[in-house]
Amino acid sequence: MDVKAFDKILARIIKSEPGIKKVILADRTGLTIAHVSKFSYYPVDVDGIGAIASAVFCASEEQGRSLEIGDLNIVTSEFQEGKIFAAATGQGVLCIITDKDVNIGMIRLVMKSASSELQDVLSEFLGEQPPIEGGGLGDEEEDLEAALGDLDQA
Repeated sequence: MDVKAFDKILARIIKSEPGIKKVILADRTGLTIAHVSKFSYYPVDVDGIGAIASAVFCASEEQGRSLEIGDLNIVTSEFQEGKIFAAATGQGVLCIITDKDVNIGMIRLVMKSASSELQDVLSEFLGEQPPIEGGGLGDEEEDLEAALGDLDQA
């Protein structure tokens, strides 16, 4: 896997709209996987922001499940001086921090198109195995069972 794949995708996102300040990709536990930022005068705890964005997204997702109102698309937090958007990317959460005058429709479009691409790269990065068709055991599991059977016979 190309470890720079995340950086390439996030760089494309941050360049897509002038109002985007930061882009963070975190996993569902809040661990920041990758991030890009435009120049800023003040230090920001990117890991903390990613963790909070992931937690807020996951909590909102659970709230929607509890209310049986469908899948969560995007969480938007609007502040006086900016906005924070978060969307699912498979096993991750994509977070975009913008200024207050950003084109919200463009951000939603960028997030939706990038989410599927990030989902594929993230699945490969995390080593997620596709489900086995038919529900049978994989070769590794069959080998393990055979080895355990040999031990039982000994």
